[in-house]
Amino acid sequence: MRRRTLTGLTTAAGALAMLAGLAPAATAGPSAHDRGPDRHDRVYRSVGYFTQWGVYGRDFQVKDLDTSGTAARLTHINYAFGNVSAEGRCFTGNVPGEADAWADYARPLDAAGSVDGVADTGTQPLAGNFNQLRELKAAHPGLKVMISLGGWSWSTHFSDAARTAASRKALVSSCIDLYIKGNLPVDGARGGEGAAAGLFDGIDLDWEWPGSAGDTDTVYRPEDKRNFTALVHEFRTQLDAYARSARKGKAKPKHYELSAFVPTAPAKIDAGFDVPRLMRDFDFVNLQGYDFHVSGETTTAQQSALYAKGDFSVDQTVRDWIGRGAPARKLVMGMPFYGQGWTGVTGGGDGLGRPATGPAPATWAAGYEDYKVLKKLAASGAYTVHRDVRNGHAWLFDGTTLWTYDDPQVLRAKTSYIRERGLGGAMFWSLDGDTDDGELMAAVARGLGGR
Repeated sequence: MRRRTLTGLTTAAGALAMLAGLAPAATAGPSAHDRGPDRHDRVYRSVGYFTQWGVYGRDFQVKDLDTSGTAARLTHINYAFGNVSAEGRCFTGNVPGEADAWADYARPLDAAGSVDGVADTGTQPLAGNFNQLRELKAAHPGLKVMISLGGWSWSTHFSDAARTAASRKALVSSCIDLYIKGNLPVDGARGGEGAAAGLFDGIDLDWEWPGSAGDTDTVYRPEDKRNFTALVHEFRTQLDAYARSARKGKAKPKHYELSAFVPTAPAKIDAGFDVPRLMRDFDFVNLQGYDFHVSGETTTAQQSALYAKGDFSVDQTVRDWIGRGAPARKLVMGMPFYGQGWTGVTGGGDGLGRPATGPAPATWAAGYEDYKVLKKLAASGAYTVHRDVRNGHAWLFDGTTLWTYDDPQVLRAKTSYIRERGLGGAMFWSLDGDTDDGELMAAVARGLGGR
């Protein structure tokens, strides 16, 4: 998962860094014990990432989740991202490239842009995305909102913050104060004590990656694995303690959920994740189900195949996590609402596995394009849609440019896999890549037995 700049730019170097340490994985199938029953009455998690910066160039607003029908199909929205300071604290503010309180809770929306159809006033303490998410929860009771901390660009200080018991306690306390208690910094009329209280139902940790290289400025250490385990336990301990203290006479305290975005590469899993211990404290984890290959590479390849012999795949990722002790029911499969693309592809054929000169031109970042745009390319007649039905992936190729992506047919195969293996549900990066009518979300919902 990565945090892009407001214009959506990413670099090939950053993309390649995500793949550092990848190595072939075993292909043995899960045992009968690992396979859960195919129960259509089961409630699956449906977790979508809403990007803070998407409200700018993409003009993707919280209200769009409502009008598209997406909100009605989600169980969780992960708000991406919250940042951790060099001092090891959760923080927000108006710091270019570091925090955007304007988008989070200061920006006023008019009646047309608001979920409830009422314009923000100049005196209300909560506006922006946070207020719209609060309105969305009111319109869809049962929908949970999580704050996601870190991301590709904002994992910089996790290793430092997790080094000691004291630093871990301080980090967790600051995150609970800012997001769970909702004590936002004062920004004119906005913010103040309890301004966002009740908005967030839990915390999603997106440290990329404990014990392994991430973005160019992200610190990592061999002891990160031990420290990450301790940090997760500190989050679980403090969330539970706060819930008990805030029960306000209720017989049972609120349960604040704790999740994480976790990698596909076995080397990265082993370097940073003590799986059995972590899974005791996590309610669920979101598996990286994409970026198996990226446009910064010199050869075209699938980015999100369900199966891929001798290569990275969703199935391999699931097996690796279950094999290391993760319960299948706590594994949520990541699905891309975007494609990876190459241009200058030579060698003929269907374009896959061929040399390329570089990332394909795209709307927001070279080599990275939203599904809603790729759908139009597929319908244009200029591209041929290719499918590997057996292995569960698709790509577009026009003889020069190739895009590998997931469409509704691919997602139907993936939802069948989720049911057959007894997994916990599906996750999507990111919601702004879907069509205006929420085509991909609808396909997943149908596949998991919902609306």
